[in-house]
Amino acid sequence: MLQTPSGGAGHGTAAADTGLMMSIGTVLNVLRDEFPEVTISKIRFLESEGLIEPQRTPSGYRKFSPADVERLGHVLRMQRDHYLPLKVIREHLDAMERGEAAPLPTVGRQRDGEVGLEPVEAPTAARIGRAELLAAVGIGEQELDEWESYGLIAPLPDGVYDAEAVTVAGLVLELGRFGIEPRHLRAMKAAADREAGLVDQVVAPLKRHRNPQTRAHAEARTKELAGLTVKLHAALVQTALGVRLP
Repeated sequence: MLQTPSGGAGHGTAAADTGLMMSIGTVLNVLRDEFPEVTISKIRFLESEGLIEPQRTPSGYRKFSPADVERLGHVLRMQRDHYLPLKVIREHLDAMERGEAAPLPTVGRQRDGEVGLEPVEAPTAARIGRAELLAAVGIGEQELDEWESYGLIAPLPDGVYDAEAVTVAGLVLELGRFGIEPRHLRAMKAAADREAGLVDQVVAPLKRHRNPQTRAHAEARTKELAGLTVKLHAALVQTALGVRLP
């Protein structure tokens, strides 16, 4: 069994006790306590990238084993806590499953300026360079420039990106496979900005407090509110479409 890279048992371990095959909707519910931003599209994207290989029923529905759920948890945890390209995550987990010693790598830069990998013991800041983002998602400069022009992805002031840029880019790419172009997503970006503004308005007094514990509480409250807004948004979309996700 895989060991959790950042410590502690993942939700997949709890699911393993059931010994049941799960639908993608069930997997989503299992993971969302720890990863409130995870979506069915994200799970499908990780499958398309070879991170997981769920079984298929004769009618084509995905069925996930407890081991699949555990592996998904590790992938999401390494993206969130360590930012690593999907290729590196896949190679790392495959090596662990083969019983090989596999120190957790992190994205770094060698002296000659090329991207390299070096082992670390503690989590590192979730930051990624432009070339690393392109490689992780498998897109070109022109596509990224277009997505940035619509405000879907934006670099930080020093020119690098945060880890969530990889998640956003992967979802934009997958939506494109259904014919949904980046320009169509501007309304979603505007809605997300409004939701973020509402959350920030609620926690702003806590963020400005002199007490460090209060400021830490503001961060926890922000994550909690973000998770609730994501769930509400998903529920409203399903209601508007008159469908339930599998």
